[in-house]
Amino acid sequence: MYIGIDVGGTNLVAGVVDENNQIVARAKRKTAASASVEMLCDDLVALAREAAENAGLKPNEVDDIGIGFPGSVDRKKGVVIYTPNAPFLDTPIRDWFHKSWDVPVYVGNDANCASLGEYYAGAAREKHSAVVVTLGTGVGIGAVVEGQSFLGLNGNGMEGGHMVIVVDGAPCNCGRRGCWEQYASATALKRLTREKMASNPESTMWQLCEGSLDNVGGRTAFQAARGGDETGRQVVGLYLKYLAAGLTNLVNIFQPEILCLGGGVSNEADDLFLEPLRDLVAGERYNSRQKDAPQTLLVKCQLGNDAGIIGAALLGRVQTREGRC
Repeated sequence: MYIGIDVGGTNLVAGVVDENNQIVARAKRKTAASASVEMLCDDLVALAREAAENAGLKPNEVDDIGIGFPGSVDRKKGVVIYTPNAPFLDTPIRDWFHKSWDVPVYVGNDANCASLGEYYAGAAREKHSAVVVTLGTGVGIGAVVEGQSFLGLNGNGMEGGHMVIVVDGAPCNCGRRGCWEQYASATALKRLTREKMASNPESTMWQLCEGSLDNVGGRTAFQAARGGDETGRQVVGLYLKYLAAGLTNLVNIFQPEILCLGGGVSNEADDLFLEPLRDLVAGERYNSRQKDAPQTLLVKCQLGNDAGIIGAALLGRVQTREGRC
């Protein structure tokens, strides 16, 4: 049995995963916003132990533990180098576990973990190559080619959320301006919604948010658009345009067999989300005039939040096979 942990900005979630990549037990706790890195590390150890107990496992019956972090990691050393939205900085998480638990520990980027989950157990099963894009607080991207993660020279590749699509655009936490995640993340969608609402007091989005911009959510514009609100339609159209720009870049660069979209935004109905997005990408991709050329499939992820857990639980087996640990 393997334990996979997904470290999120809101929740820490662990799952015990069997050889068939099925989650058989879970544990979850809130990510303490003001916690020190030491407290968070202790929480991760306690969470893994809780998951094992929920599965009826003794600590020595756990084959290994994999953890997906929203940032850069050193896979060989088991160190979290940097997380933009959490206090991890050169944190030796593997050593931290080994203070109290002699179990193999593997670390990876959370988006890379999600891509492994979808490749081995989700929408990308039996595909040659896959790119997985997760739309959340930021934009996470992972790629798997013939069963191996594409990670780049130093193991920190695939940070496509930080490719610039608007020169001198909105400032990003990474230090650049105009990064794709500043326009295509769920956070960006909320910002675009608030900006349009502020200049359109007649929009029905104000009613949906009970008159307060603080109540704007990722679904607000889509709900309004479905009800015929013109401002809501404008927000959705602009958001999809930004999202399609980055997706088309990924298709043009990688030409993967399949591109999977995950995150809360991707749960919107196909007629307002996936179908127009497919049309935008199809019209912009490099080989759009080659009618008979194989094209990347653009689909939704199948595993939801479980992709990161299952992918993290796969880290030990995949990294060992890749010779990268």
